[in-house]
Amino acid sequence: MTSGPTPPHSGAAPTIAGTAPNGAHGGIVDLPSPIPNRGLGAPDFMRVGVGGLGDGHNNYAHSMAWFKGRIFLGTTRSNLCMLRLQSSYSDLPLEVWPVECPENMDELYKLDRRAQIWAYDPATDEWEMVFRAPLVEGAEGQLVPREIGYRSMAVFQAASDPEPALYIAAWAPGRAPGGHIMRTTDGVNFERVTRYGILDTPASVTRCLTTLGDKIYFAPTARRGTDGGQQNTAGLPIVFESVDPSTDVWTEVSEPGFGDEGNMGIFTLVAEGNQLYAGTFNLEGLQVWAAECTGTPPYRWRKIIDKGAGRGPLNQAVASMAAFNGSVYVGTGIQGGGTDRVNNVGPAAAEVIRINPDDSWDIISGDARVIDERRIDPLSGLRAGFGNFFNGYVWTMAVHDGWLYAGTYDWSVTMRWAKLDQSPPRARSLFEKLGTETVIENEGGADLWRTRDGENWLPVTRRGFGNAYNFGIRNLVSTPRGMFVGTANVFGPRVAVRDGDGWVYEDNPLGGLEVWMGQDAAQ
Repeated sequence: MTSGPTPPHSGAAPTIAGTAPNGAHGGIVDLPSPIPNRGLGAPDFMRVGVGGLGDGHNNYAHSMAWFKGRIFLGTTRSNLCMLRLQSSYSDLPLEVWPVECPENMDELYKLDRRAQIWAYDPATDEWEMVFRAPLVEGAEGQLVPREIGYRSMAVFQAASDPEPALYIAAWAPGRAPGGHIMRTTDGVNFERVTRYGILDTPASVTRCLTTLGDKIYFAPTARRGTDGGQQNTAGLPIVFESVDPSTDVWTEVSEPGFGDEGNMGIFTLVAEGNQLYAGTFNLEGLQVWAAECTGTPPYRWRKIIDKGAGRGPLNQAVASMAAFNGSVYVGTGIQGGGTDRVNNVGPAAAEVIRINPDDSWDIISGDARVIDERRIDPLSGLRAGFGNFFNGYVWTMAVHDGWLYAGTYDWSVTMRWAKLDQSPPRARSLFEKLGTETVIENEGGADLWRTRDGENWLPVTRRGFGNAYNFGIRNLVSTPRGMFVGTANVFGPRVAVRDGDGWVYEDNPLGGLEVWMGQDAAQ
């Protein structure tokens, strides 16, 4: 691996004069041909979007895609304000709610929560809001946002599309008509192409639009009308496919939960070759299934990973997957940021698992364990969370220029507002000994890691690109102009800060999602 920009070469393996094994000068070191690029480090990134793109309520870069020479970004807004009014978050051990929010549901609906779609042109360094969710009549007769987030994007050419289009999964609030899928062919005009709810059993949101061949796939993340605190357990853990979403024809291509009632949701889909991989949410530990999706369904699904790869509930869900060098890499997590308060699971850091072409699997970053009397150690030498207890999800993965990148969710900054005496023992001990702000200054913010071979990993940033409020790397997108990183940052527009023995809310210019663009220095 070189330590600088890739030099030009003629195709023959170059040599470098160096030190011979016996210490004499003049030795020759053979380098691989072609010389691998060095990958992106922190100095290769520049911030191209800050403060929720001018609106701190834009908290999540929930979906991103490269389309017609621009990066498109779908936001989700006011996330902590939504959580504050959900049943499963009503008794969090906090001294104060981290951001300024309405006190009740009626006041929440007065916030402008209309989700937005933005486009960034690297050639001009300009952002443009290209779409904002309309207001529609809600279930109680009032006007409500048609969607409050855009959780997934995919470029796909349906049977009726004259050219590839950008498809967008819309997340509907409880009082709206229902989730749906949108489409744009030009990046300017956006239309709803499915019925509300998408399916006969209406869905409010999906997080995993995925294409394979001439079909597009998704699995519902939540049914319409479910408790917001259970957004990840759809009650409809089925993979659906369509050749044209505008026809409203979706075919079930898997059994519910793959025949296992414990699979309460399908979190993630990824294509590798002609196979589709699906990762589940399961209180006994995640599962990963795969099928060759060729011809017509039903497809023959096979289970590759069970019981959280031997870790049980601490690998509750597949948070991310990516295909890399013929294998599939799986990032795990526990809902709720590494602690599932509803089901009393965690806290625990996330793992990275690799599924090999022969369906065997390895722990890449994770906790050593014994399975069938055989000890399994992480191949990278890194414990769960890439060695960081606070990394509760491996939230996104992507391949760029021959490297696999993985981004995490790191909850350490939330300890700023926590009641330490009610915090997890490991966290409480650390924060009491070192001091809350010392830990946040050194560890606060999400991690981004990279690997060339899948086993040896290097950190790109371990502190949210220098902003502890960037507690999640939510999206990674490889483009011809570089790799784009979209963060989750829920700490805007006004955040709680200490004022003597109490708290006050102040404007937070570092709150709201950020976007970073990484380019090799040789580009």
